[in-house]
Amino acid sequence: MGVALAIGSAGASCPSYAAEDGSKIEVIHWFTSKSEAAGIKALADAVAKRGVTWVDTAIAGGDAAKAAAINRTQAGDPPGALQLNTGKELDDIYANGLIRNVDDVAAEGHWKDVLPSALYNAIVRDGHVVAIPINNYAQNRLFYSKAVLAEAGITEPPKTWDEMFSALDKLKTKGFIPLALGAQPWQERVLFNAVLVGVAGKELFAKIWHDNDPDAIKSDEFRKSVEIFGRLRGYVDPASANREWNQTTLLLAQKKAGFQFMGDWAKGELVAAGQRPGVDFGGVFGPDQPIFIFGGDVFVLPVSNNETLKKAQDVFAGAVFEKEAQTKASLEWGSIPARTDVDLSNFDAIAGDGVESMRDPTRNSPDPNVLATSDNVSSLSDLIAEYWATSSMDVQTFVDRWSETAELARQ
Repeated sequence: MGVALAIGSAGASCPSYAAEDGSKIEVIHWFTSKSEAAGIKALADAVAKRGVTWVDTAIAGGDAAKAAAINRTQAGDPPGALQLNTGKELDDIYANGLIRNVDDVAAEGHWKDVLPSALYNAIVRDGHVVAIPINNYAQNRLFYSKAVLAEAGITEPPKTWDEMFSALDKLKTKGFIPLALGAQPWQERVLFNAVLVGVAGKELFAKIWHDNDPDAIKSDEFRKSVEIFGRLRGYVDPASANREWNQTTLLLAQKKAGFQFMGDWAKGELVAAGQRPGVDFGGVFGPDQPIFIFGGDVFVLPVSNNETLKKAQDVFAGAVFEKEAQTKASLEWGSIPARTDVDLSNFDAIAGDGVESMRDPTRNSPDPNVLATSDNVSSLSDLIAEYWATSSMDVQTFVDRWSETAELARQ
C-alpha cells in the first residue's frame, strides 16, 4: 500500500474546505524518477500544510499505475486521488461514474479564469470540472548536449531536417550516439509527432489526429514525415530497445549522445543530474515549424461515500492547484504550471519559450491524447512502433494502414 509523506505542518486550511483531524488521502501516481519524485514532494508539502496527510502510492509506468488505480476503484477500494494524462482518457472513467466533480473547488479558485482555454476544456465533461490539472508540458522538445554538439563542430541546433541529418551524420562520425531514444511505443510516438508537427504544421496535425481526415493522411507532408521518421532509425544506438526515458535522457548528461526528442520532463531530469539549462544543454522546437505540442497531467478523485475522505479530497484539489505548489513542482519537473497567473521569474529560458508559445495560438497544438480517443491513440501508437521496428515496411504500407485505422475511427 502507500507510504505516508509526513511533510510540513498541519495547520493552514483552504478558505472553505477545512481538513478534519487525522484526515489523509492515498494518491496513486507514476512519478518515480528523481525529478518527478521531487515535484510530487512539493505537492505533498502543499497538501500537508492544509492539514491532510498525503499517503504516497507510486507505481512505475503510467499504464500500470492507471490500471491499478482503476481496478481498485471498480472493486470498491478506491484511492483518494489518481493521476491521469490530460485528455480523452478521462472519458471512460467519467462515463462509468467512477470519479466525482470538483465544481465547487474550481469555482472558488476561479480555475476557468487562470487556465488556458484548451486546458480548461480538456478537464470539463457535461459542464462539470472532473480533473485537477497540475502542469503543462511541451511534448516535442528537441534537447541537445551543448558540449557534444560543440565537439562535433555543430554550432547551433538545426532549423530544418536537412540540417538535422547533417548534424546527426557529424555526431555519428565522431562516435557519439546521434539520437537518444528509448524504443518504447510511447517514446516512439513522441518522436513521430515531433517530426509530423514540424513538417505538416498544426492544422494538418489536427486534421490527421483529430479529424482522421483521409486527404490529410494521403498528403505529401504526411508521407514526408513518415519517411523522415523511418530514416531516423539509423541514428539510435543498439541498446535503445525498451530503455526508460530517464535513462535515455542521462545519455545527454553523460556526454554520450547529442540529441533527444522528448517532453519537458526530460529537462527536469537533466537539471536533477546537475546540468544547467542554456549552459550544459539546450531545448528548442523543430526542426521546421516550431510548434509546441502541449499536454500534461491531472489528478482525478474517485467517488467515495466516506465524508471524511471527500473533505480531504476537496482540500487536496485546492492545494495541488495553488500557485506556489504548481510553481515548486514545475521547477522540479521541467514543466510550466498549468495555470497562467504564476510568477515565472525563477523559470529558465526554455520554460519561458514554452510560456510564450502557449500564449500564441498559432504556435501551439494539443497533444494527440487531447485530440483523439484513447482507442485511436493506442492503435496508431502500435502502428508507429511496428513501423519503427520493421525496416522492411515501406511508407505506402504505413500510410494505408493509418488510413484504415482512421476510417474505423470515423464510423
